[in-house]
Parts: sequence; structure tokens; C-alpha cells
Amino acid sequence: MRKKLFILLAVLAIAVMALAACGKSSTPPPAPAKTQAPAATEAPQATEAPAATEAPAATEAPTEAPAEVDCASPDVFCVGLVTDVGQIDDKSFNQSAWEGVKMAKEKGVADKIDYIETTDAKDYATNIQLFADNGYDVIITVGFALGQATNEMAQQYPDIKFIGVDQFQGWAVDDDKSNDLANVAGLIFHEDQAGFMAGALAAMLTKTNTIGAVLGTNLVPPVVAFKEGYEHGARYINPDIKTISTYHPGGLDNAFTDPEWGATTAKQAMDQGADVIFGAGGKTGNGALIEVASAAKSGKEVYCIGVDTDQWLTVPEAHACLVSSAMKLITPGVFDLIQKAKEGNFPSGNYFGETGLAPFHDFDSKISQDIKDKLDQIRKGLLDGSIDTGYKPGG
Repeated sequence: MRKKLFILLAVLAIAVMALAACGKSSTPPPAPAKTQAPAATEAPQATEAPAATEAPAATEAPTEAPAEVDCASPDVFCVGLVTDVGQIDDKSFNQSAWEGVKMAKEKGVADKIDYIETTDAKDYATNIQLFADNGYDVIITVGFALGQATNEMAQQYPDIKFIGVDQFQGWAVDDDKSNDLANVAGLIFHEDQAGFMAGALAAMLTKTNTIGAVLGTNLVPPVVAFKEGYEHGARYINPDIKTISTYHPGGLDNAFTDPEWGATTAKQAMDQGADVIFGAGGKTGNGALIEVASAAKSGKEVYCIGVDTDQWLTVPEAHACLVSSAMKLITPGVFDLIQKAKEGNFPSGNYFGETGLAPFHDFDSKISQDIKDKLDQIRKGLLDGSIDTGYKPGG
């Protein structure tokens, strides 16, 4: 009996254990696949497709449109400008010419405009040819030094109009021909007259009876004309005035891009008593103006006179001394010739632009009415020929 009871209890225990084991295995564990479900919920990332959100980049395409302008088309009028080794933003000569080109675009005369900055004089012809080969209608070359290259390219491209700023036409190429071509206009100026008025103003402002001029190279006739006119204008007012005029010793490659030399030379002139300095030489002249302005800011009573354009607008660093500028009105001259080319009445040969003194701006109240009246009188005399500037071209 006891043995049967023991067996029965053992069977019972085994049954309980079996049931417990079955109960554990029948309870499903949390499915791993479901715990990783967030991987599926990350699908919205697909809606953030970068390619779709960056679509606006395609809307920027119109900025490339100008490159598609076909200058070879007879319905498109294109104007290109080639600078001398001075840069387009020289705040003087090249910049004034470029402003004339931009005016043509703004007024609807030109459909496309562009410029090339020359960094080496040997590239003059190559740079001009880049515009010629691309079908440009008018090519402006800026500066006396580009005269020969302009003439040569004009002979190769007789259907293109060339404007040579500061390039005198009519000189003899050899015994049989001159450089006069029907498709070339030389935009030139009476620099001696602008210089004469600047010299007269300087002579009426000086307190030391000494004035100076910091100039580009004398290899360029317009620079010589400015200098000669300046000195004769000063002596027209005061025959005994002392003038300190200095040409840059370098050549065409650096005479107009050396502001450090300009500053040093202006300082030397002031050290010798000059209290009015005329800066006529691109960035070289600008260096002189800024040096004089520095002296004026330190309390010295000195004046400076700019060149080519109204440099009050282009060299604000010189405001402390800049009483006026001897202007060659390059901007309207360039625009006028572009417009004439467009209208079909392009003038070959020499085309004289206007000259004059720039406004006195902040110095206007310091310039007496007597000085203003005298300058007006001188201007009239220069225009009607009753006043001789003393400048002899080639002399």
C-alpha cells in the first residue's frame, strides 16, 4: 500500500512538472520583428528627397542667359573694351571709358558689353582679337600704347568699328600710308587745356608760391600735354611761381600702376614747399593724391588736383585735399562714338572730346568768386583761341 502511494505521488509530480514546462513554452516571447518596427516608420525620410527640395537651383539658369547672346547675329549689337595694363577699376582712365560702355548698355544702345583687362603689353593684339573673333560690333581700346595693335586689328577686321581712346590718328606708318582707317576713330582731348586750368587754379591757391605735379611717363603724349599745360597755366597767373613736376621713370608697363612711387614723390614735393599737387598718372597719380590727403588730415594746409575724371567720386580717400580734377570727359565721348557706330554715322579720324575742371565739391565755399570768375575767363579764352597753352605737340 505504501509502495503504491509512493508511485502515485511520483507520477503526480512528473505530471505537474510537465504541465509547468508546457505552460512556459506556450507563452510567446515579444516578437523581435515588432520591436524593430521603427525601421519601417523611418520611411518618411524618402519624402525628404534632397533632389526634389533642391529644385530651385534649376531656377538660377537665367543668370547664364547672357552667355547665349550671339554677337555674330545682325540683330545683336555688342561692344567690347580692352584696357591698358591699368585695371578696369583704376578710378581714372580705364574706368571712365568703361563707364561710357556701361552707359551704352543702360540706354539700350548696346545689347551686350564686356571687357578684358590687359596684364602684359604683348597681349594687346590677342585681347582685341578675342572680341573680333566673337563677332563684336565695336571694340574700344584704352590708351596711347594700344594704338599700333588697334590699327593692325582694324585692318584685319574692316567691318568692326574701333574706338582708340587717346590714340591720335593721322601719323605716318611709313612713306606711303598713314594710320587713317575708315573704321577707326581716335577719341582724343586737349589735355593741355585741362592742365592749363588746373595750373591756373593751383597758382591762385598756393600760399608758398610752389606747386607740384606727379605724372605718368613722358612716353605718352597726353601726359606731356597735361604737364606742359599745368605749368603754363600756373605761370599765366604768376610768372614767378615755382613748379616741381616729376615724370615716372618707368615704361608703359608700370608708370601708371605705381601708387607707392606716386606717394613718395608727392611727399618729396611737399617737403620742398609745394602746397598744391597735381596727380596725373592713373594709380600712380592716385597714390600722390592720397599722400597729400594724409598730410591735410594731419593739419597741413595743402591741396591736390585729380585727373581724367571727377576723382571726388572715384578716390574718396583724397577728399581731405581734392579741390578739383582736370577732366577729360571720356565717359560721354566713348558713349557718343558707340551711339554713332550703332546709327551708322561713325566718324573716322580724330574725334575731340571735351575737357574742363570738375566741381569743387566741399571746397566750393573756400574758392573765392574772384577765382571762379578768373577760371571762367580762362576757359573762354582757351576755347576761342585767344589764350595759348604753350604746349607744342611733338616739341
